[in-house]
Amino acid sequence: MTLSSIRLGVNVDHVATLRNARGGAHPDPLAAALLALESGADSITVHLREDRRHIRDADVVAMRKALSAPINLEMAATPEMTEFAKGIRPHAACLVPERRAEVTTEGGLDAVGLEAELAPVVAALRSVGTRVSLFLDPELAQVETAARLGAGAVELHTGTYCEAAPGPARDRERQRLIEAARRVAALGLECHAGHGLDYTTAAEMAAVPEIIELNIGHFLMGQAVFDGLGACIRRMKTIMTEARS
Repeated sequence: MTLSSIRLGVNVDHVATLRNARGGAHPDPLAAALLALESGADSITVHLREDRRHIRDADVVAMRKALSAPINLEMAATPEMTEFAKGIRPHAACLVPERRAEVTTEGGLDAVGLEAELAPVVAALRSVGTRVSLFLDPELAQVETAARLGAGAVELHTGTYCEAAPGPARDRERQRLIEAARRVAALGLECHAGHGLDYTTAAEMAAVPEIIELNIGHFLMGQAVFDGLGACIRRMKTIMTEARS
């Protein structure tokens, strides 16, 4: 990667959501992952939730065997998930908050409040060669805690920014993301961003030079209903690259 490059990670969780709604094996998340990579994605993200509402253990195992590209495993910082990840040894593991009642992840992990609980999880994942990232709100104290824990990356939660109406509140949230990204980079960590991104907001985040990876799922899968998954990923990657340059 050159300094001006930006990576696209594609989350295929909702292919599994559609499969699970009917049962059976179709559509196959692995097939979606392969198509995403053929269309320009740099990595594949999957969130193995404790309730297995979309991606399942077998999906992760199949992708780990079939894909040569990096897999980013989103996971709760629990003993069960830690042991699973240690066995799979994905390229990356992103620790995220998780509540059974939530529809999707509602915000960043409280690394400050959970530092003692997170430390052994980070250490265990690092011990098998997995790069650890923390999914955090754009708060400097959270970012600095990630560095203390030994994380290799921080993924900034962009949901609040993406959901805000154009105006001062949205502008303030964008500035918070920019300042947090600068701090992540200054601490020597990779800075990623994700949650709620679409073509417009992804371009705006890609223009922040410290952010080197965007992870996008829901928008791409939804837009693929109209335009096709390959076309959506190619367009997203082009938009991100142009915004970067």
